[in-house]
Amino acid sequence: MPSRKSMTHNAISRVPAVITVAVLALSLAACGKGGEPQGGPGGQKGQVTVVTLKPETVTLTRELPGRTSASLVAEVRPQVSGIVQQRLFVEGGLVRAGQPLYQLDDKTYAADLETAKATLARGEAALSSARLNAQRSSDLVKIDAVSKQDDETAVATLKQSQADVASGRAAVQSAGVILGRARITSPISGRIGKSTVTQGALVTANQADALAVVQQLDPVHVDISQSSAELLALRKQIAAGTLTEADTPVTILLEDGSKYPLQGKLAFSEVTVDEGTGSFLLRVVVPNPDNLLMPGMYVRALIGTGVRQNALLVPQQGINRDPKGNATAMVVNAKGQVEPREVQVGQAIGDKWLVESGLKAGDKVIVEGLQKIGPGMPVDATEKGAAAAKPAAAPAAAPKQ
Repeated sequence: MPSRKSMTHNAISRVPAVITVAVLALSLAACGKGGEPQGGPGGQKGQVTVVTLKPETVTLTRELPGRTSASLVAEVRPQVSGIVQQRLFVEGGLVRAGQPLYQLDDKTYAADLETAKATLARGEAALSSARLNAQRSSDLVKIDAVSKQDDETAVATLKQSQADVASGRAAVQSAGVILGRARITSPISGRIGKSTVTQGALVTANQADALAVVQQLDPVHVDISQSSAELLALRKQIAAGTLTEADTPVTILLEDGSKYPLQGKLAFSEVTVDEGTGSFLLRVVVPNPDNLLMPGMYVRALIGTGVRQNALLVPQQGINRDPKGNATAMVVNAKGQVEPREVQVGQAIGDKWLVESGLKAGDKVIVEGLQKIGPGMPVDATEKGAAAAKPAAAPAAAPKQ
């Protein structure tokens, strides 16, 4: 067992070492607190990439859901009764306006037409006789060969015959129209669906069930809904001069997220708001030459809501959110130091945020290197894309022999 004297000697010998470590720690702490804020390891400045904000003209858009519908829809119904003799179209095919679709049994209507023609012929013969009698009576009454009353009767008979002929011609025309309606034609051009009747079926005039439906699919309509609150806010911004109205084409997004190759045009907006949903209808007309858009499809429409002048756009990676959801950005100030800013951003436009407040034109927003910096830290800022834009250094000349 060591003696008390040797233990005391060892303790005293360790005191200078402890003092040396304490002095070194205090010196390092003093170096860290005094002077300018420290950079990275060894006092080096942090390297960051920034984007300098510049004002630009931006068209604001809104993505809204919608459904497609045919621009024209015609339900084909018979205007006369009869038995279907023949279907004259291919189901699901394209038809032209005036193209025959069904042929009804028209024997009865053809007979009625012939009867009307015969009645007209009899009336025309009676008219010819009455005209001759009236002419003779007119000549004879001048020499008192017939009485004045007989002459008036001959004139009246002529007028009655003329009326009978006019009535007969109208009857022939009416019978011809009815006969023509036994051949049912398409009222519009478009794509026709399935037939609800077959050969031999009895159809009646103006029946409730349509024989077929023809829809015009080029162009096609896209009906979308927009909140009335959004419309009110948009009109306030336009009235205040913040925005100007945008007359831009409408981009259609299909169900799988892909863009429809042709752009549409806003046709009109409804004048009333739906009380149940608080929204109103917008209709977009879209060309559809290949019939890619079919009635009832769910699509989304990108509609230009307004144009903002002198807008500021900041890349989305330059905006961070705190636990409360407030947006912040790190900016390199005039001293070359990191300065945090509280900002307000609006809608996303591509991969950027629209700045509402908190930043101004000329601010250098840090978009890369955020993990290695802190507020007040001096940094070396490089403009994003500047390195790629610099020309490559010329190769060193070969040494002379």
